[in-house]
Parts: sequence; structure tokens; C-alpha cells
Amino acid sequence: MIEKTVIEAENAAREADLQADYQALGARLARRSVDIEALTARAMSFGVAIPSWGTGTGGTRFARFPGEGEPRGIMDRLDDCGTIHQLTAATPRVSLHIPWDREDPSLLREKAEEVGLGFDAMNSNTFQDQPGQARSYKFGSLSHTDPETRRQAVEHNLECIEIGRAIGSRALTVWIGDGSNFPGQTSLSRQFDRYLDSMKAIYAGLPEDWRIFSEHKIYEPAFYSTVVQDWGTSLMTAQELGPQAQCLVDLGHHAPNVNIEMIVARLVRAGKLGGFHFNDSKYGDDDLDSGTIEPFRLFLVFNELVELEDRPGLDLAHMIDQSHNVTDPIESLIVSAGEIQRAFVQASLVDRAALEGLRAENDALMAAATLRAAFRTDVEPILQMARLRAGAAIDPVATFRASRYRHRVAAKRPRTRSDGGGIV
Repeated sequence: MIEKTVIEAENAAREADLQADYQALGARLARRSVDIEALTARAMSFGVAIPSWGTGTGGTRFARFPGEGEPRGIMDRLDDCGTIHQLTAATPRVSLHIPWDREDPSLLREKAEEVGLGFDAMNSNTFQDQPGQARSYKFGSLSHTDPETRRQAVEHNLECIEIGRAIGSRALTVWIGDGSNFPGQTSLSRQFDRYLDSMKAIYAGLPEDWRIFSEHKIYEPAFYSTVVQDWGTSLMTAQELGPQAQCLVDLGHHAPNVNIEMIVARLVRAGKLGGFHFNDSKYGDDDLDSGTIEPFRLFLVFNELVELEDRPGLDLAHMIDQSHNVTDPIESLIVSAGEIQRAFVQASLVDRAALEGLRAENDALMAAATLRAAFRTDVEPILQMARLRAGAAIDPVATFRASRYRHRVAAKRPRTRSDGGGIV
């Protein structure tokens, strides 16, 4: 990881400017009766999980171009995730993907403790075949027409639960690529029934203190129909499974122009919102860095979450889920963690009392202006101060580059060859 002296030296060069900016922002916020210290405390309390697989270079359907210092396995990935948290103080947990991250649980716990991380939700993989796998998922997994293939997929998810129990995780995220590419290829009704039966078998294996998250996606790799294609189907699944089942919302898994913040509000009302996969997109499931394309939409999502945060039982799992095809994955994850934290702090700035009054008066113009006032507030000094007080970096990307971490790990990790398309 990065030497503490490197972070201290980089912070020392920036701290005077930060103190001046922080005091100036504090004075401006005070005129709005906002306590900057309270916002800084909220920023310090916020955390988002890092996906282990996100530390490697992603790829498109056409190609993948690995960079220097690619992680060789889960232990390298945990080093990278620990470095991100060391610099941001905003990514305290890591989410594992099985079988990509299969390892002795005792070694995983030991390594995570060494790099200062805990474990978030487990992620199963039945969207691609693995070496030595008895039955193929080419035509589906949990919804396959063959009962033995479905059984294999169920057993894999149960294995993920067992690994998760051993390392301290308390949730399982299930996303499948099942669907069809041609009309008539499958029975849309019976395929969904088979999926539900498989999910019920997985649900039966959940420990009492665990949750299972149903994740939807409108298309890809199934382009004509997808078994769990939208939040309505995900909600149906969670309601049928039981109280330990909830919905996971990936910001890139929706039809164009869908009002995601409304989906958030509906799922919260139903008691079925379990968490998020954060990313950004222009055309589809682009998996771009969070806040790259639509930072206002990210803010609006958090506006709903902050407004509803006192709802009993609301316990959200936040995770970044991105594919870094042309950037350094560590740098992209650092930037995304900051942008997600920024949206949370901006949403915490909204004058709720004033907004409720404007809504009661049907003053659409000023209600929208109230949201814009919070969104346009530059809260960067708050984020920087939160990192400084936590012993992290005022400027995480600059400090990462100054540390030459990528250069150092590249000397230990053999450069991987460019291979076919697909994710890490």
C-alpha cells in the first residue's frame, strides 16, 4: 500500500488552501443556516463498497486492453481496494465475485484485515461457463429448461453464501443473463416460473441475518427478452420470495429516459430497496465512472434517499460497479467514490422544510430551484476535509500518482496479454 509519509507530504502542500476554502464555504453555508461541521460529519460517515473485479481493466464485446500492474488474483485485488480506501476513507468494504475470487476464507479474512477492509455482498456468476463446469449456461442458468443445469446454478449460489458466511458477508446479489435472443425461443411465462423456483431454493439456504438482492437488467446478453428485465419483475421476485429478499438497482440497467429516482421512491415504499450499483451511462449499460454523464441524476437519486433515510428498516448496500476500459481502474474507482459521496453531501444540503412548503403551495419553479441550489453548491472542501480528518488524501488521485503505486506493483505483477472481449 502507500506509505503514510507520502500522504502526509501531499496533504501538507494542500492543507493551507483547504483550510481557507473550508472557512469560506462554512461562512457561505452559515448564511443559509447550514452547519458545515454537520455536513463534514455526514461525509465521514458515508461509505460505498468497491467491487473486487473493478480493479482490473474491463473490456468491450470486441476487445480488452490490459494495463500495467493488473491484479493477478484476489489478493492483489484486495491490495488495490485497500489502497483506494487508504486514499479516500470512503470505501471500507469490498464485494467479492465467485468464482473469480475463490480462495480460502481464512486467508481472505486475514488479507482484508491487513488492508483495513470488510466484506460487502457476495456476487454469484452464472452468466458465463467456468473451466470444468459440467453443464453450460449458454441457454440460461437459473431459468434453464434442464433441471440439472438449474440445480448446478442453485448450488453455485449456495456456495457463494457459504463463502460469504465464512468471511463476514451478510448478503447475496443475484444477477443472471438469462433470456432469449429470438421470438419463440422460450416460453416467457414458464422461463420466469423456473427462475422463481430456483431463487426459492437459494432463498431457503439464506442464514437468518442475510438478505438476497434481485438485480434487474433490461438487455444484454439477452436482447429480445430478459428474465429479470426491470424493477417491476425484480419487485415481484422479492415479494414472492419473502422478507429477506430485496431489489438492487444498477444505474445503468434501465431503458433510456427511465426516472430512476421514482423507482427508488417506489421500492422504498414497498420496503424492498436493498441497495445500488453505481455507475453512469450514455447509451446503455456503459459502466462509466459515476457522475461522468449525468451527475444531476445521481444527485436526484440521493435526494430521494436522504428524504427517506429515516424510514424504519431501510438498510442500503452501496457498491460501485464499473468497467474501466481506457483509464487506470484504481483512479476511476477513487474518482467515483468521491462523486458518489459528493452527491450524498449535496442531497444533505437540500432545505427540506422550505421544499415541503413549496410543494404544499404547488410552487414548481421554486421547488426545482431549491434542489438546484443544493446541487450547485461546491462541496469539494467538505469532501477534502473529511478525507484529511480521516487520515486520507486531500487529493487522492494526485497522491496516488505521486506514490508511484502502479509502477511499484507493475514490477511484481507480470503484464497480462490482450485477450478477447468481455469483462474482467
